[in-house]
Amino acid sequence: MTDVDVVPIRDESIRLGQFLKLANLVDSGADAKALLADGLVTVNGEPEARRGRQLARGDLVRLGNAEAQVG
Repeated sequence: MTDVDVVPIRDESIRLGQFLKLANLVDSGADAKALLADGLVTVNGEPEARRGRQLARGDLVRLGNAEAQVG
């Protein structure tokens, strides 16, 4: 089991592509787009391919062995 990083956000929600960068899970939006297209990202345990998906506090994003929670 991995430790979950809680990544604080300023607003009530954040787009998945932005959150992946904020949580240091990807280096760029292009990286995020490729990983999402390949089905490597899950949100709350469900595969997610939309970079623009809105995340709210408490959502759990996983990429490989890395997990980050919207805080």
